[in-house]
Amino acid sequence: MKKIIALSIVSLGIAACTPTQQGATIGAGAGAAIGAVATGTAEGALVGAAIGGVAGALIGRVAQNSDDCYYRDRYGRRYTAKCPDGY
Repeated sequence: MKKIIALSIVSLGIAACTPTQQGATIGAGAGAAIGAVATGTAEGALVGAAIGGVAGALIGRVAQNSDDCYYRDRYGRRYTAKCPDGY
């Protein structure tokens, strides 16, 4: 029962966050779990949480800007702009 209550509180807390923050939170949690299982130590869980948090934040940031398209100008430089209608 305690696990269900804790999971509910965490889920409600994440619901109000931006996609970047959600990605960081989910990534840190998953990274901590994987790190703890893989190494069996608290240090492994901390390293996994740090790596997962950064990766999740990057993925969340990309998801947040999902209505942008990537283009290259005639000099090969990459830039983002709004996607045309229908994309």
